[in-house]
Amino acid sequence: MRVPLSWLREYVDLPATETGRDVQAELVSVGLEVETVEQTGAGLKGPLVVGQVLTIEELEGFKKPIRFCTVDVGTANGTGEPQEIVCGARNFSVGDKVVVVLPGAVLPGDFAIAARKTYGKTSHGMICSTDELGMGDDGTHGIIVLPPEFEPGTDAIELLELVDEVLDIAVTPDRGYCLSMRGVARETAIAYGLPLRDPALLDVPPPNAHGYPVKVSDPIGCSNFTARTVTGLRPEARSPIWMQRRLQKAGMRTVSLAVDITNYVMLELGQPLHAYDRTRVEGTIGVRRAQQGEKLTTLDGAKRVLDAQDLVITDDRGPIGLAGVMGGADTEIADHAEDTGTTEVVIEAAHFDAIAIARTARRHKLSSEASKRFERGVDPQAAAAAAQRTVDLLVLLAGGTAEAGVTEITAPSAPRTIAMPANHPDRVAGVAYGRETVVRRLQQVGCDVYGQDELIVTVPSWRPDLAEPNDLAEEVIRLEGYENLPSTLPTPPSGRGLTDRQRLHRRIGRALAGAGYVEALSYPFIGEAVLDQLGLDEDDDRRRTVTLVNPLSDEEPALRTTLLPGLLGALRRNDGRGSHDLALFETGLVFRPTGHETKAVRLPVDRRPTDEEIAGLDAALPRQPRRAAVVLAGAREQAGWWGKGRPADWADSVEAARSLAREAGVEVTVRADRHAPWHPGRCAALYVTVAGEETLFGHAGELHPRVVKELHLPERTCAMEVELDVLEQAVDGALQAPRISTFPVATQDVALVVASDVSADAVEKALREGAGELLESLRLFDVFTGEQIGEGKKSLAYALRFRAPDRTLTVEEASAARDTAVALATERTGAVLRGA
Repeated sequence: MRVPLSWLREYVDLPATETGRDVQAELVSVGLEVETVEQTGAGLKGPLVVGQVLTIEELEGFKKPIRFCTVDVGTANGTGEPQEIVCGARNFSVGDKVVVVLPGAVLPGDFAIAARKTYGKTSHGMICSTDELGMGDDGTHGIIVLPPEFEPGTDAIELLELVDEVLDIAVTPDRGYCLSMRGVARETAIAYGLPLRDPALLDVPPPNAHGYPVKVSDPIGCSNFTARTVTGLRPEARSPIWMQRRLQKAGMRTVSLAVDITNYVMLELGQPLHAYDRTRVEGTIGVRRAQQGEKLTTLDGAKRVLDAQDLVITDDRGPIGLAGVMGGADTEIADHAEDTGTTEVVIEAAHFDAIAIARTARRHKLSSEASKRFERGVDPQAAAAAAQRTVDLLVLLAGGTAEAGVTEITAPSAPRTIAMPANHPDRVAGVAYGRETVVRRLQQVGCDVYGQDELIVTVPSWRPDLAEPNDLAEEVIRLEGYENLPSTLPTPPSGRGLTDRQRLHRRIGRALAGAGYVEALSYPFIGEAVLDQLGLDEDDDRRRTVTLVNPLSDEEPALRTTLLPGLLGALRRNDGRGSHDLALFETGLVFRPTGHETKAVRLPVDRRPTDEEIAGLDAALPRQPRRAAVVLAGAREQAGWWGKGRPADWADSVEAARSLAREAGVEVTVRADRHAPWHPGRCAALYVTVAGEETLFGHAGELHPRVVKELHLPERTCAMEVELDVLEQAVDGALQAPRISTFPVATQDVALVVASDVSADAVEKALREGAGELLESLRLFDVFTGEQIGEGKKSLAYALRFRAPDRTLTVEEASAARDTAVALATERTGAVLRGA
């Protein structure tokens, strides 16, 4: 909501010295979000005056039309002589009143005006458009043409109200009354402790039987409908400058007098209105739900197919408007023209159901100024005053006559009352406000308050958000000042902190980040299409998904069963934007239904649910294991003066899994596997030991080329996904720090020749077991195949590090440990020492 400070002063007598920044601070203190204060006309310096065009000479020989004009500016130029000005605009004629800036003036943007020679003539000033004066676009893209009543030489800065301050307020959904000058003025008056001149306090004639016929068929959707008629309007009448400028500052474009007045009153009182050309309305105006498939062309020219839940305005022909959203083109107010313009209007001021309007606006993707207000809550008692205000302005500005008939259809309703202990705000805030303060603050927001220890509060009609005692407590607290609330830090109970599970998850995230992976958080939604692209079999458990009742997107209606789609999507987007060397990770929940879920129970809201009810709710949920996944593409090590670098490959994804296991103090067993979406020859199954049994906890490797092509990923993309819950189960007690020996290490290298189908992991496992307790570490540093080894064989070279905790090892001891390790590897895998 854009609020011009000059307009706000009409309702609250602010001190003359108060600036927009001062008002912003006061409004923020009472809970409004004032985002910016815009200084209109900043840097503007006159002379800027009204001028009358005397002559126009068309200059020939230029690429665009150029006109040489003489303009009467009165005595503003010091001589009284006509001012000679060159201008390229063509939307004005001889005799028109225009806005002229004279030499010596400065326009917004530090644009100094001086006499200068152009197009063979000397231009002494400039004829101005709205853009040049910082007023915004008025839709004409041309020169400002003023009404004829202003005398040449009149100060245009004051006339056009160019210097002002505009507060831009972000109105939250529960404060819909602040989408009006009336609402913001009320908050300003409260903040300053000043009286409010309520613009809705008007003398309104009572309803009678002579008004325009209206029939409301849905009193729930439309609880109030007021109709007034004005005739004898001058079609040529235009909106006065003061109204145009207020609409422009509020961010609205001027259209025609009747439409501008309805917009002006909506901004003033917060009540959306609509004006119908009475000559284009046939019969009774009605309010009902649409029939499924009915059609309506709205004011924006769009042809819309209506839903049975849409609330519509009708006449004898059918729908003529989407209630509370936008009017129809068939009854649109005609543009001002002496022979074809609108001379009779029917004014609609109604109160529509907030939920119905919100759903209609979203269903048709049609958000309007009216729908924004209705869906946040409009004062149902403001309709009659808004209609009267509109009638008064039409009579005043367009010379119309208000017909005596007044139509007002109102559904019976009672004021809302809330019972609240007088000390309830004290208990909520932890501050002793006292009953007098509570009553005073509630009365300031418009409530009627009765009672002593137990207060009976009658809520004002413009505050539909006040529904329970806590809402009333919030009003007291915000007006007393959030900054005055005591700040008390909670004292955590001793001996408590993060659980072992939480510590493990945090260590895992830090380990991956330390290894060069960047965390990417993705939405937990997937669709059937991405499961097809991953090449999952029809009976794959990852195809059994939990479908959402109200998904954000019809293309992704289910909860994820794997982290890979989101991560691969992030990798694809970054690669498409020029970042080709990527290493991403994510940890999060996946949702794996078991098929044994029960129907969810609806928990009570008037008491704490029982343990059985909570257990029943848990039983309705799918299994939600926490997983970690990484994806890699491009270079894993960058090339430079230090070396050639290398691309990421399947081994890096396996190493990522090993790094997670190291954080948990768990050993990982790696075996070849075939598992979608990985390449069948470059896929590793990852196992850990849980309760003495090897348990699968994830897969790693290079993605299948077909998956890479389907998802438009970089070539040789690799991925890893593991289940952290299984890894946590594999943890055997507290993580033990390694002993550090002060004695030197003894290194022994060994190269073993094995069959090509023997895994390096099997050889490594045998070497570790055979080497015994003296083995400190074991590393595979070379794999070789070739004629020297023989067909169907490979050479695996390992570096073995031996160290004793209490002595320096002899060569004999290190060699004996190595020989024992080789002997066990030979027995289990058929390994032979290379060169033996």
